[in-house]
Amino acid sequence: MQQLNRPVRRALLVLHVAVSVSWLGVTLGLLALGITGWTTHSAEMTAVAYRAMKVFGDWLVLPLALSALVTGLLLSLGTPWGLARHRWVYLKFWLTLVALLLSVFSLRPGIDHLAAEATTGTPAPDIGLVAAPAVASALYFFLTTISVLKPWGLTRRGRRLREDRAAEARARRLPGSGRAGAGVS
Repeated sequence: MQQLNRPVRRALLVLHVAVSVSWLGVTLGLLALGITGWTTHSAEMTAVAYRAMKVFGDWLVLPLALSALVTGLLLSLGTPWGLARHRWVYLKFWLTLVALLLSVFSLRPGIDHLAAEATTGTPAPDIGLVAAPAVASALYFFLTTISVLKPWGLTRRGRRLREDRAAEARARRLPGSGRAGAGVS
């Protein structure tokens, strides 16, 4: 993919950070509501917490998760970081994909089930709706940490690409090879 120009890259970076932080915020909100539903002694409060979780799950989780994945993918492919050049980018991509899939196939169905029970007036507190957002929040904090610290260095592919570029640069600097030495007697 062609490298993004600076204004596009910066706008995409701002969008990526905004949706990623929003995804974390929604997950923390889900955690607070899950804890409320689990710990309250009021069936009415439990029902309200689970119905509120459904609103978050239906309207925010999937759009934010998809936006974080897509903007991150575009940034990785449109910048020198690349998708498979640095270990932290590669790991972040796969963990984001797993988090998105777990949100769709595990978290949202669990929320939907308890919200349906809440509308019938029989919500049973579920520790799963505390555990899932807690694990997701920890994961998103980890992803934020590796985005800031950029640990672990290059992948094998990244090292090979760097070596190839360095070899090309050396070849261009050698007298008599390429354009640098052309026409010199």
